[in-house]
Amino acid sequence: MSVLKALGWNEFFAEGFTSVAPPGTIPGRVAVPHRGAHDVLTELGELRCDVAGRLYDEASSPAERPVVGDWVAVVARADERAGTITAVLPRRTKFSRKTAWQATEEQVLAANIDVVFIVTSLNEDLNLRRLERYLILARESGARPVLLLTKSDLTGDIGARVAAVEAIAVGIPIHAISSRTGEGLDDVRAYLTPGVTAALLGSSGVGKSTLANALLGEELFATNEIRDDGRGRHTTARRELVQLPGGGLLIDTPGMRELQLWIADDGLEEAFEDVTSLFEHCRFSDCSHESEPGCAVKAALADGTLATERWESYLSLQAELAHLERRIDNRAQSEERKRWRSVAKLSRNAARAKGRRT
Repeated sequence: MSVLKALGWNEFFAEGFTSVAPPGTIPGRVAVPHRGAHDVLTELGELRCDVAGRLYDEASSPAERPVVGDWVAVVARADERAGTITAVLPRRTKFSRKTAWQATEEQVLAANIDVVFIVTSLNEDLNLRRLERYLILARESGARPVLLLTKSDLTGDIGARVAAVEAIAVGIPIHAISSRTGEGLDDVRAYLTPGVTAALLGSSGVGKSTLANALLGEELFATNEIRDDGRGRHTTARRELVQLPGGGLLIDTPGMRELQLWIADDGLEEAFEDVTSLFEHCRFSDCSHESEPGCAVKAALADGTLATERWESYLSLQAELAHLERRIDNRAQSEERKRWRSVAKLSRNAARAKGRRT
């Protein structure tokens, strides 16, 4: 297998390279993003690459800048083990969230991933509502979501917790694993075939870095000992892509204290298929699921088929996405007004200058 194919290169990226790469560049994949420069894997080896200023200037949003997993076009300076990123190739998939600060912007956490490993602990930190958010964005990403339930060796009776997770992870493979004992790790490795890229995503302290080290077979990622209460301490401070002994590729990411939704209407519908599938059984096609007769949602809530918490969570997340879309629309309108004010000002200045000359 060629170096590029081992990194996940395929016909999609080859076509993208042909369409956007400037002459004299080579393809590479971002392994570690840094401030001001990125470590990029290429056929020439690993290069420390800065980013062409034009790329920042022409980007309509930060989401278009290089992130871990991106394929890029690089002007290589092989003798310096360095280069310059001049273009980002079209992405096949991406896992995004709304930025953690107040700005209404997309933050791409990882690009061109085939599998999203959503990692959550089976201990007392298990949070079903937070897990629903991960499932929505994983569905929206275009990658295949897989749920990994960690620290099964630290928990007594896990049956009830696994059942609770299964109830909301509709149609998603679920594996209970332990990085300490090795339980379930072969199931995880089965997804990581040569050239396949997987990303580890989850909250702080759920054991992502410990799992990454177990899959690597070495202590590459720093971890802290799990405390007596079963809670790990978050240590990963950057996103990093590494090649595994079996030929797969793995992206480890820092734990996220909050996960705000980005545009994910399809992800919401897919993640809540058990809810949205009820709508077509309502008597009225425009049923609001509040007071109409023959409402399938109300019937499911009444007989316990649909849990009240699940329905309320769907409504809350739906409202959050609607609010986000309104903010995006308002921002777009505001930017358009600013653009036209700028154009009008230039036009007035040009007219005044012409008047002074005549």
